[in-house]
Amino acid sequence: MKIKQKFLDKTQNRKYSNTMTYILVDTANTFFRARHVIRGDLETKIGMALHITLGGIKKAWQDFEGAHVVFCLEGRSWRKDYYEPYKRNRSDARAALTEREQEEDKVFWEIFDEFKNFVSNKTNCSVLHHPELEADDLIAGWVQAHPNNDHVIISTDGDFAQLIAPNVRQYNGVSNTIITHEGYFDDKKRQPVIDKKTGKAKPAPNPEFMLFEKCMRGDTSDNVFSAYPGVRTKGTRNKVGLIEAFEDRKTKGFNWNNLMLQRWIDHDGQEHRVLDDYNRNVVLCDLSAQPGNIRSIINDVVEEAMEQPKSISQVGLHLMKFCAKHELTRISDNVQHYAEPLQAKYYKEAVC
Repeated sequence: MKIKQKFLDKTQNRKYSNTMTYILVDTANTFFRARHVIRGDLETKIGMALHITLGGIKKAWQDFEGAHVVFCLEGRSWRKDYYEPYKRNRSDARAALTEREQEEDKVFWEIFDEFKNFVSNKTNCSVLHHPELEADDLIAGWVQAHPNNDHVIISTDGDFAQLIAPNVRQYNGVSNTIITHEGYFDDKKRQPVIDKKTGKAKPAPNPEFMLFEKCMRGDTSDNVFSAYPGVRTKGTRNKVGLIEAFEDRKTKGFNWNNLMLQRWIDHDGQEHRVLDDYNRNVVLCDLSAQPGNIRSIINDVVEEAMEQPKSISQVGLHLMKFCAKHELTRISDNVQHYAEPLQAKYYKEAVC
């Protein structure tokens, strides 16, 4: 399949741009979230999940003038060894699936494995994976390795709020929302997202406070327990809240210590000190605070992808074959548009 010259020209121009934009795909999140917003039989769900995944990449590539796509994959996660309850709720949820749901789940994972093999072996996209790492670790690692480039994260995961910066945006293809350091915007109208509670534009995220709040409140979706259950966002006359402690985080004065040195008893009668559980959650949730050995693994995986970029020819033809196998007619009819982000190589000189 011969790609039109104008697409080749545009990719070459991006290669020599001072600021490259990387499209970072939270791969499993994107594929399986698409599954859950689709109604129909299994075949329909699979086809639409692939359409939505590839369509989201194409849209982000075009809207943000992408230069290279990076797929980040999930491993078992080092966090399960560091903190035994981590994501234990998900294995419980899988065990509760009906026989029909288990069969559907199995087929979806088989198709997902085919998709991973396709992007790994038939495209020029970087593919980051390690048995001990999550996609979050790898996406953050890529951003940290390219501090002077622009990045667009394709994911619905709220964990990436901590990475939002002038050069880092998040595209949520399910809610059609773009999250930037300036605010939340509707993907279609490019207008600010209106907060239903206030009737006003949703304020720009504060990545540092959002991470602090997450480490204090925990994360029910990942089964990370709160460091201080029931803590108020804003304090009262007699009790410090998250806002006051956060504002005192650098000086570590009265408000910080008043909150962090509190103790509480869990349902099993075990006593907890807030600071201890907070520090545990920082390691689990802060994508710049992983243990030293894990940081080294992240750096090695990212560096290997940078040092050994792929150079695969006829990506459009490979995509056509993949589409034919899975009956992705709409994509195969416009294959040059979908192939463009998949054929773009990584150029090391793009790192500023």
